[in-house]
Amino acid sequence: MEVLVERLEPEDLFSFRWHPYAVDPEVDYSSEPTTLVEFRLAIAPGGTLLTVIESGFDRLPAGRRDEAFRMNAGGWEQQLKNIQRHVIG
Repeated sequence: MEVLVERLEPEDLFSFRWHPYAVDPEVDYSSEPTTLVEFRLAIAPGGTLLTVIESGFDRLPAGRRDEAFRMNAGGWEQQLKNIQRHVIG
């Protein structure tokens, strides 16, 4: 997995670009557009709110778009559960 860090604002924002669901070793994804993943932190009552947004799926090739979106949605759902377990214990 290769990512390109887009922005890093300590304690507020971390974002990167990548080729979502680029799993086929026979395919060169480098010419495809990337999506942007943003992790935003904000002060919230009783703690911190984490918001994760991935945008840019509309720019992906039509033949990959739906599957990439579906697989990433499931992946982020699992990763957010992992983060929650790590933070809450």
